[in-house]
Amino acid sequence: MSPTDTVKKRKILIVAGEASGDLHGNHLIRAAAEHHPQLVFCGVGGDKMRTAGCRILFPSDELSVMGIVEVVRRLPTIFRRFRQLKRALLGDEPPDLLILIDFPDFNLRLAKVAKAAGIPVLYYISPKVWAWRRGRAKVIAKRVDRLALIFPFEPQIYTSLGVKAEYVGNPLLDEFIQNQPQGLLRNRLGIEAGEQVVGIFPGSRTSELEHILETLVETAELLHHEKPDVKFLLPVAPSLSRALLEQRFSETGLSIFIVEENIYEVAAACNAVLTVSGTVTLQLALVGTPMAILYKVAPLSYAIGKRLIKIEYAGLTNIVAGRGIVQEFIQDAAQPAAMCREMRRLLDDQDYIETMRKDLEEVRQLLGKPGCSVRVAEIAAEMSA
Repeated sequence: MSPTDTVKKRKILIVAGEASGDLHGNHLIRAAAEHHPQLVFCGVGGDKMRTAGCRILFPSDELSVMGIVEVVRRLPTIFRRFRQLKRALLGDEPPDLLILIDFPDFNLRLAKVAKAAGIPVLYYISPKVWAWRRGRAKVIAKRVDRLALIFPFEPQIYTSLGVKAEYVGNPLLDEFIQNQPQGLLRNRLGIEAGEQVVGIFPGSRTSELEHILETLVETAELLHHEKPDVKFLLPVAPSLSRALLEQRFSETGLSIFIVEENIYEVAAACNAVLTVSGTVTLQLALVGTPMAILYKVAPLSYAIGKRLIKIEYAGLTNIVAGRGIVQEFIQDAAQPAAMCREMRRLLDDQDYIETMRKDLEEVRQLLGKPGCSVRVAEIAAEMSA
């Protein structure tokens, strides 16, 4: 390869449909900028990918929605944006590589278009076929050239399917190293070292918040009634309305701080957290903060999902551990009284707290070693050359 070839710009179209994908895309793009500056990114993401240097074609929150009923409402926008990306793939200046981050129902259709057009496809953080729709692994193998997988048990799923699938580590380990909590948030908020703080983590999806906000409020009110001195921390993702949360919680009389701090800093400031399921549970595990998990969607979405999903747990922390180390309150079981009891235990039962901390450290070890983003950037450079 000549020196001219090594500096030739390579256009990467990258699509991340959710806040977690925006986060992982951010780290990938930054790793590429440092190690493979010939890669130029454009695509779908959020503020994190934008600040990393990606030219955003449209924001990912136009696509991000949870639950079958909720998706139906958003279909016109989803179809319109899909056609926009299809034109980008089939236009006069197609990308040298398509990188897809999770978000399977949308991204696998896009992969089919790219594959037919001869554009290499890298799937980073693949669809969770180990959880549901396991037959989809065959579809993925047909439409994707390489898979960069973030859980150590995933590569074996694709062994016999003829697609190159490799475990690259988990990107959260890189993020955690770069954002080590300093433990200063309590001081900034005027919270004394001995005071108990409960985190209320509502996630990043507006559609999700619609079904859990009142449950979170009622749980916090019950806990406040039983332990009046407890303070609350609520981190707000950029995709959520801070004004909505401030208005609702201002009616409660709770001692609550609504913040936009780094999630690890917030977790470190909490004695315990009540959180939605998903990536945030692994972020909490890295800090070692005891937690309980809440999952609640539209009743019809849950009824359909229950028939399709084939795993025992909803929270990624429990899935990685392979056992229920954290209590989950799913749909009808997400009752404020039950969650209040669990939060009290996470605050006051020292043996229980210590056991959970040890279990969370085990999860951290299972995730492997840092360096995931650099490994994926290397794959992207190879595939786009």
